[in-house]
Amino acid sequence: MKSHQPKQQLKTQLFSCGFFRQCGQTVLSPTATAPTPPPLTLPSTTTCESSTSSSSNSATTSQSFTQWRFSIPTPTSTPNTPPPTHTHTHTHTPPSPPPPPLPFLSTITNLQELFHVSDLQLTTDLNAALHLLERSLVPNPPQDQPPCPPNLMRALIRNLRESKPATKILFALCLSEANRRVAVEAGAVGAVVESAPELDCSPAERALAALELMCTVPEGAEEVRAHALAVPVMVTVMGKTGARGKEYAIGVLAVIYGGDAADQQTAPPEEVARAVELALQGECSARGKRKGAQLLKTLQNLSNPHSHETS
Repeated sequence: MKSHQPKQQLKTQLFSCGFFRQCGQTVLSPTATAPTPPPLTLPSTTTCESSTSSSSNSATTSQSFTQWRFSIPTPTSTPNTPPPTHTHTHTHTPPSPPPPPLPFLSTITNLQELFHVSDLQLTTDLNAALHLLERSLVPNPPQDQPPCPPNLMRALIRNLRESKPATKILFALCLSEANRRVAVEAGAVGAVVESAPELDCSPAERALAALELMCTVPEGAEEVRAHALAVPVMVTVMGKTGARGKEYAIGVLAVIYGGDAADQQTAPPEEVARAVELALQGECSARGKRKGAQLLKTLQNLSNPHSHETS
């Protein structure tokens, strides 16, 4: 019986340690009188450590799983990582679309194509056509220009009062001798004469400058001399415009009263001479003063033809 007690004691101890996981208690047989032999403690200690190691591994595994589950949101909350909205805004801001007129300007390679595109836009949007001409032609107008389409020129002349860019475009076109003739044929001389008193200072000056350029071609000079309102309008404009406006108005009057057609004018030269003298007393450019002095001599000769012949 004594020889079998250690085995029973070992089985009971292993069962107690493995099931209840209490290694600090000593399980004794009811018939045992001696303490537990030393060899029996080694298996129980080994078994208990295995259970403790299993519990430790289970805790480590549980901790690792917990860290794995909550490690996903951690990088998004770091301060160095930009928020998603900032990244979306940064990628959306650079590709901003260009203004509508820019595609036309980037594809137009010469003035002939510019006139063609503007002429096509007249049927859909007149303001877009005028703004296209203003942006492309006005900043640096060349003197050697292709002829402007008559339809485009007529649309430009009809809008001298309503559209601000119209006078800019007309002056830029009249820098070319070919387009001066196109403007005269389209009726620009009469349109400028009739609309000049209603224009503001700057548009009126540009319109008068274009009119003076149109007078350099024979057709333009004939048109302005034949217009009944040309002299009264030029006299009126000299009194309300600046130095440039006076210069251009004096130049138009010099064309009207010069040449062989001077006797066709109904306005007395004396009245025109007084208006020119008043204009020269105010603000006037140096070129305007030279033109004015020459015009006064011409008007004086027309007022006293016999004194001119005697002298």
